Amino acid sequence: MIVEVCTNSYESALNAKNAGANRIELCSELAVGGITPSYGLIKKVKKEIDISINVLIRPRSGDFIYSDAEFDIMKQDILFCKEQGCKGIVSGVLNKNNTIDEIRTKELIDLAKPLSFTFHRAFDWVENPTKAIEKLISMGVNTVLTSGQEITAIKGIKLLKELKETANNKLIILPGGGINSNNILQFKKAAFKEIHFSATKLYKTINHPKVSMNSSRFFEETQLAISNVTNIKKMISLVK
Repeated sequence: MIVEVCTNSYESALNAKNAGANRIELCSELAVGGITPSYGLIKKVKKEIDISINVLIRPRSGDFIYSDAEFDIMKQDILFCKEQGCKGIVSGVLNKNNTIDEIRTKELIDLAKPLSFTFHRAFDWVENPTKAIEKLISMGVNTVLTSGQEITAIKGIKLLKELKETANNKLIILPGGGINSNNILQFKKAAFKEIHFSATKLYKTINHPKVSMNSSRFFEETQLAISNVTNIKKMISLVK
């Protein structure tokens, strides 16, 4: 069974390698489902850690519907990962009705070649997962990372098994989401070829700060946080 560890830092990537993982998915900000890691992190991990690296290409948190500018950023990030010699890209684009944006996703797939392409957990938002698997096969996707459209992969294992049968070895169904030492053997027993988990442990670093830098209102997936032109102009007019 191929083990992919989702890593959100240099230290996490190094720990995954030292623990015997076959591959890592490199990202940042696990709290929001992961976003694209910095160029500096990608370069350092690729240079110093001898392990296969798939990089998450997701320009921001929230939904998976992107503006032209965001889509261009994603393409530039893919080109950088190719230059660095990474093994694969983890990405994907949806339409507003949560169907797969086939045109944009195919563009990313083609741009990423010869790197492998994993369609990430945006898949867990699609309305018809069976048809979506068939479309992704026809588009040339190598792997689909999914929890079986449940909060954890163990809860979604029934659908995961069905998707594996639908895929029929034409792409890899990669279970991910809440997989741990208590349930991982159920995926091996179900004959999944690969598995994805973070094995994250939280370490306390400091006492509670005087002022928190976290803001719960930015964690809502149904809305985006964007600087507002009107508000900016009003504030500038007050001080100019």
